Amino acid sequence: MSASLPSLPLLLEPDALEPLLDHPDLLILDASSAANYQRGHVPNAIHIAPQALQNGIQPAVGKLPSVEQLSALFASVGLTPDKHVIAYDDEGGGWAGRLLWTLEVLGHHRYSYLNGGLPAWANEGHPLEADASVGVPSQFVAQIHPESIATLDYIRDHLGDHSFAVWDARSPDEYVGRKVVAARGGHIPGAINLDWIELMDRRRNLRLLPLEVLSERLQALGLTPDKTIVTHCQTHHRSGLTWLAMKVLGYPDIKGYDGSWGEWGNRSDTPVDLSFATRTEM
Repeated sequence: MSASLPSLPLLLEPDALEPLLDHPDLLILDASSAANYQRGHVPNAIHIAPQALQNGIQPAVGKLPSVEQLSALFASVGLTPDKHVIAYDDEGGGWAGRLLWTLEVLGHHRYSYLNGGLPAWANEGHPLEADASVGVPSQFVAQIHPESIATLDYIRDHLGDHSFAVWDARSPDEYVGRKVVAARGGHIPGAINLDWIELMDRRRNLRLLPLEVLSERLQALGLTPDKTIVTHCQTHHRSGLTWLAMKVLGYPDIKGYDGSWGEWGNRSDTPVDLSFATRTEM
């Protein structure tokens, strides 16, 4: 009989994962590109195609897949209530964050993010394997817990509330409408722009910035834990990382807007701002 799995933090370092790779209570999920997964991945990691986490239907391609699709996806990798999921990707945490947000929506709270993902794991000499791992299918049935989801109507109804904030994780050019990838450019009125790539510490293999630095910068922007904070990008992929960062920092009320700008910017009845006033770069 294997020893019980120790309590794992949400932000898990590669050195802490390596001794646990063969533990039966772990489910390691790789949300990297298929090519990078085939090139080399964390031993026993099962690949999840990032696009399987979105419904792919235009114009709001980032919305959650159907309950049936989510049930099939997570049953295929062997998700059960007792499994502790380790998620990672090859890009600094966007897709891994989206994956963990999806688990949160499904009511599965046993999970960790491998800090730095595949870059940290590979660059720091941890073992890699090239053969694909396959899960033992489970009987997982998806149930949606909407507390972690923000809808367009929810955001519109709360604009201007002092206890509410929107974190726009897109690039500054998208935020101010210089780069337009929807019917309209710009941003949600009052939204605070902090590009998702600014959360990655390039000197430490794309780990999250040190948490004290991250906390100070978010609070300086007005993204404080006493508020309900909705985060989005174009498809709630990049904002998977911003949601995850707030989760790691212990923010109690955060939501992902899976419609994101793909929905908001392609509607004619949503308010749009083109000003620089709430854009902040770190």
